Amino acid sequence: MDSVDFLKHREIVFDAMDPDCDQAQTAALRLADVEGVEQVQVISTYALGVSYDLRRISLQQIEEALDEAGFHLSNKLMYKLRRALYYYTEETQRANAGCGLGDSNCTRKVFIQRYRRLEHGCRDNRPEHWRKYL
Repeated sequence: MDSVDFLKHREIVFDAMDPDCDQAQTAALRLADVEGVEQVQVISTYALGVSYDLRRISLQQIEEALDEAGFHLSNKLMYKLRRALYYYTEETQRANAGCGLGDSNCTRKVFIQRYRRLEHGCRDNRPEHWRKYL
């Protein structure tokens, strides 16, 4: 797949009834340094445009991080449906590209395999049944 296929442009809409009237600006500052997020643009006081690399991070991970940080996303039916569709299509695209469901980084498995093959002092070469006796 082409790398352009993995570059996603999404809109995140915040709840207009929240007391913090400038959630989009605050969220933009938080997302600016996140790995995988290419560009963040404030569209309005309650909307944020985000461009990100799907191989590194998904919309679901971005929105869950914002929710954990105390931001309130809009729960209108249209936005819920849009979110569900994006989550499903991104999860499917990541799975087809070889990224697992819980993988936040597609290259993690490569580094794990390389670490297992390296010679280092963190490996016990004794058989499993011998380890129980010592």
